This record gives sequence, C-alpha cells and structure tokens, in this order.
Amino acid sequence: MKLMECPFYVICPYVFYFHQEKEEKIMSEYFNVADIFGEDVFNEKVMQERLPKKVYKALQKTIEEGKELDLATADVIAAAMKDWAIEKGATHYTHWFQPLTGVTAEKHDSFITAPNPDGTVLMEFSGKELIKGEPDASSFPSGGLRATFEARGYTAWDCTSPAFVRHDAAGAILCIPTAFCSYTGEALDQKTPLLRSMEAINTQSLRLLRLFGNTTSKKVTPSVGPEQEYFLVDEKKFMQRKDLIFTGRTLFGAMPPKGQELDDHYFGTIRQRIAAFMKDVNKELWKLGVPAKTQHNEVAPAQHELAPIYSEANVAVDQNQIVMQTLKRVACQHGLKCLLHEKPFAGVNGSGKHNNWSITTDDGINLLDPGKTPHENIQFLLVLSCILKAVDTHADLLRESAADPGNDHRLGANEAPPAIISVFLGEQLQDVVSQLVSTGEATHSNKGGILKTGVKTLPDLEKDATDRNRTSPFAFTGNKFEFRMVGSRDSIASPNIVLNTIVAEAFCDACDILEKAPDFDAEVHSLIKRQLTEHQRIVFNGNGYSPEWVEEAERRGLPNIKSMVDAIPSLVTDSSVAMFEKFGVFTKAELESRVEIKYENYSKAINIEAKSMIDIASKQIIPAVIKYTRSLADTINTVKAAGADASVQAELLSETSALLVETKAALAKLIEITATAGAMAEGADQAKYYHDSVMTAMSALREPVDKLEMIVDKEMWPMPSYGDLLFEV
Repeated sequence: MKLMECPFYVICPYVFYFHQEKEEKIMSEYFNVADIFGEDVFNEKVMQERLPKKVYKALQKTIEEGKELDLATADVIAAAMKDWAIEKGATHYTHWFQPLTGVTAEKHDSFITAPNPDGTVLMEFSGKELIKGEPDASSFPSGGLRATFEARGYTAWDCTSPAFVRHDAAGAILCIPTAFCSYTGEALDQKTPLLRSMEAINTQSLRLLRLFGNTTSKKVTPSVGPEQEYFLVDEKKFMQRKDLIFTGRTLFGAMPPKGQELDDHYFGTIRQRIAAFMKDVNKELWKLGVPAKTQHNEVAPAQHELAPIYSEANVAVDQNQIVMQTLKRVACQHGLKCLLHEKPFAGVNGSGKHNNWSITTDDGINLLDPGKTPHENIQFLLVLSCILKAVDTHADLLRESAADPGNDHRLGANEAPPAIISVFLGEQLQDVVSQLVSTGEATHSNKGGILKTGVKTLPDLEKDATDRNRTSPFAFTGNKFEFRMVGSRDSIASPNIVLNTIVAEAFCDACDILEKAPDFDAEVHSLIKRQLTEHQRIVFNGNGYSPEWVEEAERRGLPNIKSMVDAIPSLVTDSSVAMFEKFGVFTKAELESRVEIKYENYSKAINIEAKSMIDIASKQIIPAVIKYTRSLADTINTVKAAGADASVQAELLSETSALLVETKAALAKLIEITATAGAMAEGADQAKYYHDSVMTAMSALREPVDKLEMIVDKEMWPMPSYGDLLFEV
C-alpha cells in the first residue's frame, strides 16, 4: 500500500511525515566503516592507482630501504598528490610538523601560481615543494641552538607517514607529515630523533636476529598503540572558568558530594550526548586512516578513553596528534570542551596515555612474543633480558620521557603508576626468570589453565598464565610492554625515542659479545643469566601504590624521581649523552637545548597557573565573598531588628570573614613569590623555585578558597563547581 493510500495517512499525515523524515535522517547517517576508512589518506592503495608503476616502486624503495628520492620522481608524486587532494576539495597544502612546543605546527600555502595574462591561474605543486619547506625557525623553541635573528629552518617530508586531507572550517587542507630541523641540521622537533631511534633499533635488532639464523627479515620496526584518556565538559561551563581557559586544569574547586567512589562511571553506559560525540570522532578518525578501536567511560566522572590498533611508531605518533586534534575539534561541534590536561580536577583520577610498545619484523615476527613455552624460547629470553637491562640502566631517562608539569600532579597517586620505574613480568615470566637466575636453566613454564565460572550455561574459559598489574609503570602484557606513565596531552614521541634507543643499546652490547663468542649456545645462555641476575632489581610484580614499595625500591637502589624538575638533568648525564650520540639519535648540543627548553617550559607553565590564580582570586573570588558577607551582615541586622536569633548568620559571617582574611594573605604571598620567580634568570634554578616555592604558595591560596566555596551562596559563587562540570555533561 502506498503512503498516500493508507487510511491513517488521511487522519494524521504529520505522523507519517515525521517517521519518514526520521528514517531518511538515520539512513543518511549510516556509513560502512570499510567504505570510508582511509578515504582522506594518500595511502598505498591511492598511490598504486595514481602513480606510474616505476614511480610507485621507487617510492616504496625509499620507504622500505631509506633510498634517496630523486627530484624527477618527487615531481610525479607531487602532481598526483595535488590532483587527488584537489578532488577532495583541497585549496592549500601544509608541511605538518611537531616542534618542541608540545603541539603540531603548520603554514598553509595555496596551490595557485601567479595569474596568467588572461586572468586565470594554474594549480601547481612541485616535487621540491613536497620534499622541502621553509618555515621561520626563530620563534620555535630551540634551546639556544638558533639565535632569534637566525630564522631559517627546514621541514623535510617523512614519506613513511602518509599525507592526508583534513576538512575543517578552513576548508580542505593537504597535510604532509614532515620533520623539522635548523639551518645547521640540528633537530628542532619530535619526529627527527624518533626516526633516528627507529633506524637504531632496526639495525641492532637485525644483528640480533642474524645471530639466531634469521636471514629473511629485512626490517624491524617498533610498533605502538597509544591509549588516549580525556575529559569532556560542557562548553558554556568551560567558558566560565578562567583557569580551564588559561591552564587546562581547575586551580580552585571543592569536591562535590559524589566523586568516583562508587566506580559506576567506569565502563558504564555511555550517555547519549557523549555517544554522539564519539560517533563523529570515530568517523573523522576512520576517514583519516586512524584505526580507532576501543571507546569507553573511564574511572572519573566525565572521563573517557579511546584506543587505536597498533601502527609503526612514527605513524602512531602522527596519528595520536590527529586523535588529540580531532577530539578537541569535534567536542566544539557538540557544545563540549575536551580536556587533555593530566590532572584537570583534584580529587578524581587524572588522564594518561598508555604507550603499548613492541618490535616486529617486516615478515610478521614479534620479538616480544614468548610463545607457548617461554622457557624454551632462547631468542625471546635474550630480548627480555636486554630490555630489563635497558630499563634498569636508564630508568631515569624513561621517567624523564614522561615528565611534564601536569604529570607531576598525577604520577604516584592511586590512579597512575608511581614515579619509581619498575617492570612487571607476571607470574609466568617471573617464574622462568627465577629458574634462570637460580640454576642457569629453565625447565618449565607455568600454564594458564581453565577458568571455571560455576555456571553451567557459561563456557569454561582459557585463563592466561599471568594477571595484569595496573600499578606498574612498565608492564609486560602478553606480547608487548605497556609504558603507563605518559601524560594525556604529551606527544608519545619522547618515550618511544627513549625506548627505541635504550633497547638498541642493550641489543648492541649483547651482539658485540655474542658475535665474538666461540660457542654461541653456551655464551647466549650465560649472557641471559648474567643480565637477568644483574638487573632483577627492576622487576616488581606487587602493588606499586603501597608505601612499602617506596621503601623497598630505595633499598634496591631504584631512583624515585618525583617531579619534572628533578627528572630533566637525566638527559645530559654522561651515560645518556654517550648513548644518544653513539646511535646518532641526539647530539650533545641537541640534548642540552632540550634541557633548556624543558626548564623554560616548566617555569612558564607554573607562572601562567600562578598568574591565573592571582587574577581569579583578585577579580572574581574575593569580590564574590565580600558580596556574600555584605548580604550576611544585612541579614543579621534584619533578623536582629525583628527580635529573632541571628547567631547562625553571625557564625557564618565570622567563619567567612576569617577565611577571607586567610585568602587575602595567601594571595599577597603568591603575588610576591611569583614576582620573585619571574625576576630570576631562566634555567634550572628558576624552575626549581617555581616547583618548591610558587607551587607551595598556590596550594596555600587554594585551601581557604575551596573552603569558602562550601559556604558561599552558589548563586554568588563566580564559577561553575566541580559538580556542575563533572556531572552535568
């Protein structure tokens, strides 16, 4: 029966129109992930379709073997890339790079050339423009590598990470992932040392594989899967909080009656507004070739997580930047704000970024896969012992790679790993290691067994041989290591640069010994036992949150680096400089520049927070409290005039006034200390002063203000509360 012929249509046509419109909307929103995945990426499929076979093979050789790409070939690739991007609506291209600012950078150039005499224009993009760009390097952090007047810097195309077209309010932009270096060749970005570290671990891993008779694997690549945690708050409420606007975290705020005590938000049903946001995020990411896999509510109210499938390390770094940018952009489209700060709210869990790291050959061999019988897998045991050696030897470097001002609030709390680096192996591998250390030989591996639920209708489950440990900063989780310390807004480049390099060093040391050994089998068993014995102190399978572990770690001699300021010097120790220079990852000058930049960034971050507190307390909180006390005084007079008891109002006035005096005194102290810090010369001493003195003064100001928030009339309090931000999304 046709719609117009339906008897009910005559009675109520609007119902039919409503349902028809709703059905059409649902159908228009439906999409097949396989159809849209990577549609905005100049990926291998697109290159095969659009590039001449000879050019495509030359590019693949560059990607796989690092062969130099000649300009003529680059011209063909650039033309094909331009035509593809224009078909996607692109009008501009940009070299998309990652300077030492913590965020990405880009300069947009249109494809048009000089107008023709007839008034028309040509759309061109050359191989030279593809391969090299020249942004102004003088305003990016260089740590003294470049003087202000020395402006020239270069961006170089990273052809191992695919170009993509980003659609936003600016239109469609062709984004070309690039490295960024100075005129004199020093790395001014995250990408360049990452690529260097990937070359280092590739070289040393192949040496190791050849010792075990592997002659087929041609390349070894670190793979990474970064889990991204974040908060979502209502945009209107966000805009009423100057602290969130200026610093990304709340500098004041009393806890609401409910926090995360009931654990009901974790993995809970995703609210419809958030679900709509997640749907759009996934769609945007899939179109950009980011393999977004998992989404769920995290522990804290208004906190969520997104996790992708593994990618090669440099691609994963680029894609994680895309994820963070997409989360922020799509949030605005939904009237939300995405908070990526490591600790936006006191009293509830902060956000991290678990860096799942493994190393895999081009023919699919995961060097961290223990197999079903780890005790018999000598190659795996050697790799494991080398990683334990690397982490133990350079624990300070690994800790520094996750250091930032926001993470100082998070690490060590009952929500994130402690600041002490240790390795969790689990029961199965711990047992194998214990056998090797005690006897030099491992004869068995613990099995997982069967997990019986006790319910007949539920199947028996195969149980893993090892549980998981969420308190460990560096945990083995089956066929990878999960480095859990990284901050939620940080680039994952830094921890992966360190992981790649320290493991490359350990592999190199092992190969130097084994390549000279007259009896390889005897020497490799001896080396495994020796390394496990010498570095077993780094292994800890217990509760990393317990105070007993802090004492035990000190007894073992493990470093407990509690702040970013204390972590920074590890970059320029003799052992760090020697290692990074040996493998060509950093020069000493590049390391020293990063130390300077990190001290400066820390000081600037805390300075902005302190000045924000001063601004908010002076212009919003103190005036609001004075207004409240005035209303209390008026009420007291009115009540007394009526002959009634005004003792409660008088008590509130007295308490509020006392806290106001405390607030004013703390504010004056913070102003004084912040001014002192600002007058100091930039560097380690200034950063330490900000950490020791300014942060202490900030805490002293926050304490009475948070108490006042619990007293002052909500209608008079000048900003949304924690309850408003966390539970009204």
